[in-house]
Amino acid sequence: MRGLTPGVVLAFVVAAAATFLSEHYGAPVMLFALLIGMALHFLATDPRAAAGIDFTAKRLLRVGIALLGARITFGQVAELGATPIALVLVCLTATIAFGLLLARVMGRSWSFGMLTAGSVAICGASAALAISAVLPHSETRERDTLFTVVAVTGLSTIAMVLYPILFAAIGFDEITIGILLGATIHDVAQVVGAGYAVSAEAGDAATLVKLLRVALMPVVVLVLVLLVSRRSGARAPMPVFALVFVLILAANSLDLIPGLLQAVMVDVSRWLLVAAIAALGIKTSLQAMFEGGPGHTLIVLTQTVFLAALATALLVLF
Repeated sequence: MRGLTPGVVLAFVVAAAATFLSEHYGAPVMLFALLIGMALHFLATDPRAAAGIDFTAKRLLRVGIALLGARITFGQVAELGATPIALVLVCLTATIAFGLLLARVMGRSWSFGMLTAGSVAICGASAALAISAVLPHSETRERDTLFTVVAVTGLSTIAMVLYPILFAAIGFDEITIGILLGATIHDVAQVVGAGYAVSAEAGDAATLVKLLRVALMPVVVLVLVLLVSRRSGARAPMPVFALVFVLILAANSLDLIPGLLQAVMVDVSRWLLVAAIAALGIKTSLQAMFEGGPGHTLIVLTQTVFLAALATALLVLF
């Protein structure tokens, strides 16, 4: 706890500042948290704060996501219909296939294409680490994994700001914007940040769709394990926070959570998510994203644009 406290306190101080600015100036609290956090990026490598920042961005984020189940019911999920499930399945499969083809065309290995495409299609940095664990060993695997984590985190940060503006300009309603945000942004935290920056309804829809993608990560990793014949020690961990989210959602749908407790859970969730966004902002270096070379960056960027364009086209057409 002594090692975690400085970084955790820093993230919550940024969250408090962002909340104050949001309440007084009317701008999205998530955006304020992100921008203030990025201004403090120099603290990401400070040994006194690094552990707590990472703990907030990963562990406390998952607690915040799990507690979001207290504000959603199965009735709301049913209102989304089958469209989000079909959208996620089609986009995930097509993005991975496109990423493998793109890597081959640009002279990269199939493993790099799978690593980047899987991260873009599923859930960003978490998917990168899970996929990397089951890829065949190579001299560049660790370097490619680090690049992918940095790239998808940076692009998720950009998408968190730009996608809500873009989708609103196209003319989508708030629920559709939330579905698109959940289907196209890489990391969970940025999905939540972008969704709730639009509205509570968009944030709920974005979270649900994003959790559909997260739930598919073990399936993709298992298929990959079978393909590369690396069964031992290659399983991806089940996202526990997603399971807890569903349990809380079920309890809330059945009115098993008292009103006061439900309100407290929602409030705690909000603070944890704002703090997690602040921590991710502190950790994000857009400059580091380009250190892997223009070819690597172009592949991840192209995959990201492909996913966003495909999801948008599918919703426009169908």
